[in-house]
Amino acid sequence: MRYGFWAPVFGGWLRNVPDEGMSATWDYMSRLCRRAEEIGYDLTLVAELNLNDIKGTDQPALDAWSTAAALAAVTSKLELMVAVRPNFHHPALFAKQAANIDNISGGRLALNVVSSWWAEEAKSYGLQFDQHDDRYGRTTEWLQVVDGLWSQTPFTHHGERYQLENAICEPKPVSRPRPVIYAGGESEAAKTLIARHCDAYVMHGDAPEDIAAKIADMKARREAMSLPPMQYGMAAYAIVRDTEDEALAEQARITTLDPDAPGFANFDQWIAGTELERELKIQEYSVSNRGLRPGLVGTPAQVKARVAEFEAAGLDLLLLQMSPQLEEMERFSAAVIQ
Repeated sequence: MRYGFWAPVFGGWLRNVPDEGMSATWDYMSRLCRRAEEIGYDLTLVAELNLNDIKGTDQPALDAWSTAAALAAVTSKLELMVAVRPNFHHPALFAKQAANIDNISGGRLALNVVSSWWAEEAKSYGLQFDQHDDRYGRTTEWLQVVDGLWSQTPFTHHGERYQLENAICEPKPVSRPRPVIYAGGESEAAKTLIARHCDAYVMHGDAPEDIAAKIADMKARREAMSLPPMQYGMAAYAIVRDTEDEALAEQARITTLDPDAPGFANFDQWIAGTELERELKIQEYSVSNRGLRPGLVGTPAQVKARVAEFEAAGLDLLLLQMSPQLEEMERFSAAVIQ
């Protein structure tokens, strides 16, 4: 298993805990990432949103790509998986920028291609926002342009959305044949795109049996296209304590609803239903990316056993959220990774 972590570009991951002791600053980010590669973490995922959807839209959120360039210069081993949204970046200019960052890092850049989901953010910045399946049409062509510029000199493209004539992207990325392209999605349009055009599939948190089914489906799609095997990653929130009671107490603390939290509006209506549904939805509101579903909560032995279940399911990368991140990543490393 490879261990990655979400870079805290939003100053935390918990909607019910206002101050997690991990500010959205370059100082915290650089200290965290430099320490992470010393204690056994393989990768960091740098999310790209211009508005902070965790702590409130008026709160700080670090820019993904300038942060990635800076991290490339101050780290030496971490894979830098940086999110990119095609409707926010012209592919030709992006290909040049990303190739340069890959060179700065010595070949450690990877992309997490996200077909944008937040219409209000795009509207607030005056940017194009495509409807669901159209987003994947744009992403497909966008990837064709980026891949073409990374592999050909010069590169010409006449498509539905992008027109290039003898474009040059030099230097090329160090990574061969290209930086790894990760993507996630659960719709048919998303899975079709990912199977055909990407190198790795990343999933929201879920139980091992559900992850196994998703991996089996993606493997079958790749085999039907005569394409090589993919990598498989999953988001998860981890809590490791000496006793199970201590771990569950921490889970209860972070999922206790805060009616004054920025994202709480109308939440009582959203969670109407049975108590089981209510409990699940409270957890998914409290922690992003369905992070508590995988069940990485417990003693070191319990968490290691759970990780083994995911390895058996075919998963090879965990993308972890923790809070406060630096302290909890130290704890998780000593208890689980080492």
